[in-house]
Amino acid sequence: MNGTAPHLSLVVPCYNGEDRLPAALAQLEEFLAQRPYTSELILVDDCSAEPAARLLREWAAARANVTVLRNERNSGKGVSVGRGLLAARGAYRVFTDADLAYPPSEVNKILHDLEAGADVAIACRVLPESRYLMSPSFFHYLYTRHVMSRVFNALARFVLLRDVLDTQAGLKGFTARAAETVFPRLTIPRFGFDVEAIFVAQKHGYTVKQTAVFFRYDEEPTTVRFTQSAITMAGELLQVRLNDFRGKYD
Repeated sequence: MNGTAPHLSLVVPCYNGEDRLPAALAQLEEFLAQRPYTSELILVDDCSAEPAARLLREWAAARANVTVLRNERNSGKGVSVGRGLLAARGAYRVFTDADLAYPPSEVNKILHDLEAGADVAIACRVLPESRYLMSPSFFHYLYTRHVMSRVFNALARFVLLRDVLDTQAGLKGFTARAAETVFPRLTIPRFGFDVEAIFVAQKHGYTVKQTAVFFRYDEEPTTVRFTQSAITMAGELLQVRLNDFRGKYD
């Protein structure tokens, strides 16, 4: 990489998925190549098995402005995202999921909000302008997820957050300053890190912009797994409140 900081750092946490990674990486490469601004792509490998790990290494080695960071043990999405955002050099730093449930073009919406003055920009799937694509067989899952997500986000607003409608979307962006303030303070390694990150950002006075997006449902989790995740994240809300009481986010 050259010495000039890129305009955008795009961070993608990865774990296994060697069957879908080639197509996703090709889409990301094409998207960034067509942008008028400078960029870097940071792939954070959360200790994938060798087929996926080798694919990521070889793909990055053949391209400029692509970096692979590998966790020595499986550490969780929160750790991977934080590591990538803190290693990034861009003025604006966005992370998205490796399955590209949010098409790469949606990154531009988050970037636009950051460029317009927001410190943090987050995808919000429940805004009236948001759109989704899914198989008709997932309709029951969508209803269940919608109800449980609304309950969880209502609890998050009551316990921690102000006016944030959707905490768990896997597309978020931060200015360099906000990322460097927020992520060194986080304590939750896995999926509850989103709530913690938004809470810490608000605590330090950063503005949070919620952005309507297009997204895609490709996988239907079991009811048991979904319920377990919701219970775990509810406990993490209390953990964040306790951490704040102890002054860990100051």
